[in-house]
Amino acid sequence: MLYRIAADGLLLVHLLFVVFVLFGGLLVLKWRHLIWWHPPAALWGMAVEFFHLPCPLTDWENRLRQGAGQSGYDGGFIEHYIWPVIYPAGLTPGVQLGLGGVVLVINVLVYLRVIRQWQLRRNL
Repeated sequence: MLYRIAADGLLLVHLLFVVFVLFGGLLVLKWRHLIWWHPPAALWGMAVEFFHLPCPLTDWENRLRQGAGQSGYDGGFIEHYIWPVIYPAGLTPGVQLGLGGVVLVINVLVYLRVIRQWQLRRNL
């Protein structure tokens, strides 16, 4: 039972991390100290998508599920939990590049705004 609770908790952390990768730049607009946390997280998220890297949280969750007597899953977190909701047909390398591109565009736009705000404050 403890392994299952840990796996479910890790699932939640993983989901929150994905949301932070996508939209954490918006939090930087409000809480400037997050600028030390978000860019590395966003770069990791883009690297996972662009280079098809395995995420260590997925492997960890699968091990916890197996420890709980459940079966793990093949593929990554996004393919297993998120992708079936959005596109049930499956994940292709082209779509993965598109997802990484979405992360990149969102964060470039947000950080351009952060830089502009800093410049405006310095000029006052």
